[in-house]
Amino acid sequence: MPGWQRVLLRLVFWAGGLALAGVVSLATIAGVALAVAYPNLPDISELVDYRPKLPMRIYSVDGVLIGEFGEERRNLTPIDQIPKVMKQAVLAIEDSRFYEHSGVDYKGLVRAIFANVGHIKSQGASTITMQVARNVYLSSEKTFTRKLYEILLTFKLEHLLTKDQILEIYMNQIFLGNRAYGFAAASEAYFGKPMKDLTIAEAAMLAGLPKAPSAYNPITNPSRARARQQYIIERMQDNGFITSEQAEEAKKQELKVRSGLPTLSVHAEYIAETVRQLVYAQYGDETYTRGLNVYTTIHADQQEAAYKALRAGIMNYEKRQIYRGPEEFVDLPTDPKQVDDAIDDALAEHPDNGDVLSAVVLEAGPKKIVAVRSSGDRFEIVGDGLRPAQSGLSDKAPPKIKIRRGAVIRVMKTPKDTWEITQLPEVEGAFVAVDPRDGAVHALVGGFDFGKNKFNHVMQAWRQPGSGFKPFIYSAALEKGFTPTTIVNDGPLFFDAGVTGGQPWEPKNYDGKFEGPMPLHMALAKSKNMVSIRILQAVGTQNAQDWITRFGFDADKHPPYLTMALGAGSVTPMQMALGYSVFANGGYRVNPWLVTKITDQKGKVLVESQPPLPNESVRAIDARNAFVMDRLLQEVARSGTAARAQATLKRPDLYGKTGTTNDSIDTWFNGFHPTLVAIVWMGYDQPKSLGDRETGGGLSLPVWIDFMQTALKGVPVMEPTPPEGVVNLGGEWYYEEYARGAGVSSLGLDQAGAPGVVPGMPPDAGGGGSNVTVPSGSVNPAARRGPQGEASPGSPAVDRSLMNSDGMPPPRTPGEERRSILDLFRN
Repeated sequence: MPGWQRVLLRLVFWAGGLALAGVVSLATIAGVALAVAYPNLPDISELVDYRPKLPMRIYSVDGVLIGEFGEERRNLTPIDQIPKVMKQAVLAIEDSRFYEHSGVDYKGLVRAIFANVGHIKSQGASTITMQVARNVYLSSEKTFTRKLYEILLTFKLEHLLTKDQILEIYMNQIFLGNRAYGFAAASEAYFGKPMKDLTIAEAAMLAGLPKAPSAYNPITNPSRARARQQYIIERMQDNGFITSEQAEEAKKQELKVRSGLPTLSVHAEYIAETVRQLVYAQYGDETYTRGLNVYTTIHADQQEAAYKALRAGIMNYEKRQIYRGPEEFVDLPTDPKQVDDAIDDALAEHPDNGDVLSAVVLEAGPKKIVAVRSSGDRFEIVGDGLRPAQSGLSDKAPPKIKIRRGAVIRVMKTPKDTWEITQLPEVEGAFVAVDPRDGAVHALVGGFDFGKNKFNHVMQAWRQPGSGFKPFIYSAALEKGFTPTTIVNDGPLFFDAGVTGGQPWEPKNYDGKFEGPMPLHMALAKSKNMVSIRILQAVGTQNAQDWITRFGFDADKHPPYLTMALGAGSVTPMQMALGYSVFANGGYRVNPWLVTKITDQKGKVLVESQPPLPNESVRAIDARNAFVMDRLLQEVARSGTAARAQATLKRPDLYGKTGTTNDSIDTWFNGFHPTLVAIVWMGYDQPKSLGDRETGGGLSLPVWIDFMQTALKGVPVMEPTPPEGVVNLGGEWYYEEYARGAGVSSLGLDQAGAPGVVPGMPPDAGGGGSNVTVPSGSVNPAARRGPQGEASPGSPAVDRSLMNSDGMPPPRTPGEERRSILDLFRN
């Protein structure tokens, strides 16, 4: 054998030996690595029962989603409910051989290794199984160690789970941008539709997101997203998932992509936040990841009606206010190409507030404004649309108020489909509707806008109730022998400093006039302050303070002074709703009821609550008291300060009382139907006058009427049944023992002479009853002596003011009272 051949042979043997040694070495290293790494792999058995982070979702009583809280927006969808087109789109671009390989694409793996070694961009060799291993358990860093763990986890997943289970995890787990995790959530986020309704084009668009959710986001990068979508459609065709005709049709389809985050169809932000706090008190941080479904007593149609009615009422008030000027002024460039960017930047800092939209002024004159919205649409404001901002269009307008080019303004669409200028309100409001039969909250709006002010005025705002508190004083008087036809003097009163212990007090009626003697029912209908004060004097301030606690009011918020007759204490709108519920339901105290049940993501009931039917253990006042008070409050809604209620809604079964505090700082309407109590409040957070002419009847009542037009649609007229122990004489209802002159016949009249003819006084009602005289210029001396010496109205010797119809005080055993949902969570 020639020498060169022997040398070549030796080289071959040496090379083979080195190669074999290398293979053995690599095998040894791999074996050692596996021996070290495998025990450190995470336990993946939990994926057999896959439980990703799921948000808490809050629903109305009719199943409408009204709130969602969670770290990840996700709709867990089983593999058999994922539409075929969505699975095919994902497989076409991510792993077309998914159902054929054992978890690792070896060709792709070699390509990825060389890409890593050569420091070039990876070509993406990960299979769906590998992506599941990485997304669930590992980081996304590109190192050999992480890749080794990924491959080992892939083998474990393929051994433990079926292909469908792995694909199900992938389709639900993957992040797809816009706070969406999983394709079901992405379908809602980008297209506003359930995944089952996706077209081929839409499915292909979503399938392009896993590679880079921000780069291929159809909202922020539509051109790149469309290019990838077109490629995926081709891949679907190449893999035989769709025909060429379907591919061509899909490529031509114009997609309607949502802008921004998904919005809920019902505005219930204050309710959702209240529920979130309640649930968090029980479940802590699991609230946002456990997939809880919370079902509430809210009625979606009533909630939306309440939201719209309150906002409309506040904006109608805002139209009567002085224009405070644009929100900001921006310098608009002269270069048309730069103007759009400047407008976008300005409006980004002044987002739309519901139907109160932001715009930038391009041209401004006394008779016309040209403005542009964030969408780029230009529009004109002319005629009546300019009226709310006339002061800002005047040549003499101060610089901060003057509307000019570059001004950021607020606009609204009118019912005539024209534009009008407006401004974000400074005034606030609250609305709550409760079923008086069980305390179920049907609607709650805690303010004008949750994003602007998260303070829940329904639950947290302590305000003076004004004349809306008078019915509770009248209720106490009924137990002291007063009747609807008791004659009370609407005459002047004066209390000097010796009586008040401070400044002299000379109360007035709202209109400053005095109408003299009138029956009790007329006095409440006309909301006469002097009558209410005289009634409170007769009942006794301490007795009245004790009485109002039966309705759920806090005694310490209503000091036992005569100003209590005018609603000078403090209440929340929710307290007023529960207080008026006692009148509406025949005399029973109810607690607010908001959460009916909580389930986990699989529907297993974790918490469920049902309120008990009203029973004597929760009776607050005699059924007769509630019935007579209803007749008085019905007159208010028929011919008194709230007469617009029955006149507009055209039904007699409406009851209520307006409320306006001193200087019109707070305005209320507290009204009810036998099946629904609704309370409306309006005022400033920093108390100040709403205006000399603003009243509860003018501001709050229209909101109540707007809401009730929706809430009572289709509800039949209800006529209450008189309880035992009342009689009807001359069209008025009396306690049987106080009928035919046995009760208090008059109050505050001069004993020396008869009152003469009194308007509104039935001929059968008077005569023979006791008289209580409180002179017009002073306080009855007996009323100064406190609880033991308060003036007696001349009622029977047994004091019924603190007793039920059976003559016994109502039981107050805490264990027998229905707990609120908050107590349910805490115990």
